[in-house]
Amino acid sequence: MLDRSTKIFVAGHRGLVGSAVVRCLEERGFDQLLTCPHSDLDLTDQSATREYLSSQKPEVVILAAAKVGGINANSSFPAEFIYTNLAIQTNVINEACKIGLQHLLFLGTSCIYPKECPQPIREKYLLTGPLEPTNQPYAVAKIAGIEMCWSYNRQYGTRYLAVMPTNLYGPADNYDLENAHVLPAFIRKIHEAKKMNKTSVQMWGTGTVWREFLYSQDLAEACLQLLDLPDERQNFLYGTDHPPLINVGSGSELRICDLATMVAQVIGFDGEITWDHTKPDGHTQKLLDSTRMSDLGWRAHIGLEDGISLAYEDFLRRYS
Repeated sequence: MLDRSTKIFVAGHRGLVGSAVVRCLEERGFDQLLTCPHSDLDLTDQSATREYLSSQKPEVVILAAAKVGGINANSSFPAEFIYTNLAIQTNVINEACKIGLQHLLFLGTSCIYPKECPQPIREKYLLTGPLEPTNQPYAVAKIAGIEMCWSYNRQYGTRYLAVMPTNLYGPADNYDLENAHVLPAFIRKIHEAKKMNKTSVQMWGTGTVWREFLYSQDLAEACLQLLDLPDERQNFLYGTDHPPLINVGSGSELRICDLATMVAQVIGFDGEITWDHTKPDGHTQKLLDSTRMSDLGWRAHIGLEDGISLAYEDFLRRYS
């Protein structure tokens, strides 16, 4: 279990996940948090990463730094997505091991699982089929990160755990329409349609695919619970016959068209929502089986409508 004076490095502390983790740690009284903005530390730079970790000597690393984005960003910049993510996680995991760090959480994505996958998706379905083409470079990078955690655990006796969340949203999200994920993109598009008194707004895809969503603070609490488990309760996560991988999801899903309707209701937009069928949908369905996480006593607490309201408040603070 973690002492509140444990020195914890949160990589990517200004992003959606990292900022939620920092808030959660601070609320629980952790007072030895290490953070460093990208302008001062480029984690794709191996020597800079080595120098930072060897000088600061964290006892735990939470690796939330990543290049992320929606379907459009993944399709437009596949080289950046695979290179940047491979470089960050390779440098951080390897250099963490070199300084003798035993505990690391690697944050991934549900995109690691095959496109055509039994639902809900269990951890054992990893590498059982082809990936969704629209985000394959990103998914391959994250799969490599999982394999790194497993390999270092087997060879060096570390406890590096790969946490795979479902679709996330919340404060500090990215609302850039060229790069955003689906929910923040809906918030911005519908907000702007209302502001300009439009009678309709168009979204990508058919609206018929299903998605699961999790508020970022719920994920942060899951991460802390995993780090704070007694060693005897962690043992099942680190078997030599399976990767150190655990899903974190809300357990409920809805169609994308119903998500758009919910966002419109929260924002107060009464116009029509139309769909551009020439644009890709991505996975047909991506519901995670989070049984292993729930068996540890964790549950998501923030419902989707309440979470969208909180996210919209954050959007208004940052963009209006």
